[in-house]
Amino acid sequence: MSITYSDFRSDTVTRPTEKMRRAMAEAVVGDDVLGDDPTVQELERLAAGIMGKEAALFCPSGTMANSIAVKMWTSALEEVIVEERSHIYNMESTHMTFISGVTPRPVRSVRGAMDPKDVAAAVRRPNVHTPRTSLVCLENTHNNWGGAVVPLENFRGIRRVAEANGLKVHLDGARIFNASVASGVPVRDFADQVDSLQFCLSKGLSAPVGSMLAGPRERIEFGRRLRKAFGGGMRQAGVLAAPGLIALTEMVDRLKDDHARARRLAAAISGLPGVRLDPAEVETDIVIFGFEHPRLGVDDMLARMKEKGILALAVPGGIRLVTHKDVGDEDIDRAIRAFREILA
Repeated sequence: MSITYSDFRSDTVTRPTEKMRRAMAEAVVGDDVLGDDPTVQELERLAAGIMGKEAALFCPSGTMANSIAVKMWTSALEEVIVEERSHIYNMESTHMTFISGVTPRPVRSVRGAMDPKDVAAAVRRPNVHTPRTSLVCLENTHNNWGGAVVPLENFRGIRRVAEANGLKVHLDGARIFNASVASGVPVRDFADQVDSLQFCLSKGLSAPVGSMLAGPRERIEFGRRLRKAFGGGMRQAGVLAAPGLIALTEMVDRLKDDHARARRLAAAISGLPGVRLDPAEVETDIVIFGFEHPRLGVDDMLARMKEKGILALAVPGGIRLVTHKDVGDEDIDRAIRAFREILA
């Protein structure tokens, strides 16, 4: 008998809605590399308008969009300030050094928010021994800090440091709509504090593929050349852009449901043996907890959970679960039961 799984591994596992599937089948397409796919053009205009930027570029993935952003703002032998647990530094296959030839300079933070004084102290001037700092990268929400929302005031403080030192600021906003829904701060307000940003359509917004890179028109056009050089030029990409339009116009408000389910899950498991979790720190759709149990290691726990139909992922010293459109209240109940039965 096959098991039907409740998949908490990531919000990247979301499936497109039926409306998205119909839009894909019916999309008006052209050739995006030649610049004449009308559905892609519509998506890029919409994304740029939402973020208050001059232009936007449809990319196959968030990692490619971040790779393009770093390359378009830097030159080889320069340095980029990053938060020490950031996705762009830890989980994107070292594209900064491999593609752009720049060195990441990690800075500590409190739940993803770097102190502007620490950022200022990390800025370096070029000489024969050291590189020039040219870019600061932010992340919101912050994946490895459990979906933490980095406050707008922190963005403003880092922006002041960047302007004082002639630096550009890029935002890895893979889940920026989660940050907006959780904080009540419009995405445009976060975007106003950065020179460029990428955000994913394929996570909680449920599109099957794609991320957007938004910024100044001249830089985005250079980014389009970079996308082609990276092998990311797509032809009849309107088929993929069509669900992105639905993601941006119909799927944002429902993110609050994911957040509520994550908080309910965290509250229910926080007191169980081996689980080290403060439910008050669960702000959005990601629940990360330390796991120290006398009988079970992390791998053992994940295996037991899978036997009960719950899929999750290991993180250093613990476990991560992510709520999304395709895990409803019944899946939360199922996960809570599994935790209680395993850890009883």
